[in-house]
Amino acid sequence: MASSSQTLFAPLRTLKRTSPIPLPARSPSSWIPVTNRSILSSPPPNHSIQAIGATHCSKRFSCLKTKASTSANMATEKKKVQVFDSEEALSVSLAKYTADLSEKFVKQKGSFTVVVSGGSLIKSLRKLVEAPYIDSIDWAKWHMFWVDERVVPKDHPDSNYLLAFDGFLSKVPIPPGNVYAINDALSAEGAAEDYETCIKHLVHNGIIATSETTGIPKFDVMLLGMGPDGHVASLFPGHPLLEEKNKWVTFIKESPKPPPERITFTFPVINASANIALVVAGAGKAHPVHVSLGNGQHSEVLPVQMVSPEGDLTWFLDKDAASKL
Repeated sequence: MASSSQTLFAPLRTLKRTSPIPLPARSPSSWIPVTNRSILSSPPPNHSIQAIGATHCSKRFSCLKTKASTSANMATEKKKVQVFDSEEALSVSLAKYTADLSEKFVKQKGSFTVVVSGGSLIKSLRKLVEAPYIDSIDWAKWHMFWVDERVVPKDHPDSNYLLAFDGFLSKVPIPPGNVYAINDALSAEGAAEDYETCIKHLVHNGIIATSETTGIPKFDVMLLGMGPDGHVASLFPGHPLLEEKNKWVTFIKESPKPPPERITFTFPVINASANIALVVAGAGKAHPVHVSLGNGQHSEVLPVQMVSPEGDLTWFLDKDAASKL
């Protein structure tokens, strides 16, 4: 991949820490420490489940016809569960959801902070790079982050950055300075500290909002996948990092899923989000979905069950992932 490295590494920003960190008059390189405060996950609220089939409303725009499912009928503004006939229909709805949030936050505050995961999530964002969204979204206002990353070079097949670059970033005009990748020249611990410093810069400069109740960074939306074991980000079942309350970004060196070294947002940051979309497709993930949303049983609390944002949580499921509900 050496021949294409110039193209590959263009759309990202990494911050290298120096001591002391300079505070020039012109941002964005200035920062001040923001107090980390713990946040306790609240019990999951009741939720409603919708079965959704895709239909076309016009030649230009796609929309969805929605009907209430008999699976549940407990309405709440905090959690919504949508079940789609196919992953294709799911991706259509996810694009509209993301585009609508982008328009809302750009109008409100002039920027849109987006956190993505790796895995199949990037594939599910593919409709955003097509009409009408590729032309209608104000990409210059986007600021993009990763909820977790593998501590590997950015051109490594395991890199979440590379996955996002190939499937999304290379196809949309997000400014290079608005894409925040980890510094892969550092150790796992150093990369986690550096990424938290990056977030503190952006909090200080007003790009990232903060929770009014905790002071923790409040991203506009997190678009998250889930593993077959119910893990989210690089927060795995039974791991001590599930209980981390002070750090915003931490590291793991013994991930049960390779590669072993990773950085990850912690639950206080995840749950401070204004919006979270949990995007889950495939029968292989039906069990943790059943545990989280139905009456499925598991020996311990799954990480995905700990996702409980201050704002709104929307589940995007295809019918295979929802097959046990």
